[in-house]
Amino acid sequence: MIIGDFHIHSTFSDGKLTIPEIIDLYGQHGFGAIAITDHLCEEKAFLGKAAAYLGKTLTRATFPLYQEILKSEAERAWKMYRMLVIPGVEFTQNSIVNHRSSHILGLGLSEYISADRDIVDIARSIRAQGGLAIAAHPLSPNRMAANPYLLWDRREELRSEFDAWEITLHQTLLDDVVKSDLPKIASSDFHGMRHFHSWKTTFDCERTVESVLESIRLQKLDFTYFKEEQTLAHPITEEQFLAYPKTEELINWTPSLAFAV
Repeated sequence: MIIGDFHIHSTFSDGKLTIPEIIDLYGQHGFGAIAITDHLCEEKAFLGKAAAYLGKTLTRATFPLYQEILKSEAERAWKMYRMLVIPGVEFTQNSIVNHRSSHILGLGLSEYISADRDIVDIARSIRAQGGLAIAAHPLSPNRMAANPYLLWDRREELRSEFDAWEITLHQTLLDDVVKSDLPKIASSDFHGMRHFHSWKTTFDCERTVESVLESIRLQKLDFTYFKEEQTLAHPITEEQFLAYPKTEELINWTPSLAFAV
């Protein structure tokens, strides 16, 4: 089994750990695949300019170095831990008004894409590189929180543009996304150690980037709540699943149980 986390931030944006520190943390805990997805904010918007000023976003200038470090660290991760490292970005369009905000994960990227583009254009550009377009935390447990809603509000229009929709925000399950018939993925949105124990995605496939990405596309995956002190998992029903917004247990289930409508 491969356990993966595909939404991780480093010090290239607003994360607390460097890329090498992230590699060692996940590698030493037995993960088989991760994606590092630092924020890439709009260049023209006020909040994007503020993020650039504060050093909390990738830029056109830092993107080549980011890619170079991801490539070298991916080689080290494979040699030391047999762990795959997938290069990624979180395209971040923030607005003072939540329903106008959207965050899009691009997994498997090698070329720069501007976050100032239309969301459909961004998703299609990601896929044109052979990558996955994922709707990042499209809802929040608290409607007053500063999280994006544009993708969720347009989910029927956009469902064909995205390969998966995140069902989690850190330790919390997003019930409406879970209950939907959209393709799904679970990741931590890791910024620091407080997010390490959280929902993850698991696979039974070859340990290659191509196989992992294809498993997400085809939804050949399961989910688990990772907590390093525990090593066993047990299946749960949909009712039990929905009762664990902030569980302290390690849980595993199959999509056929968890997402039955």
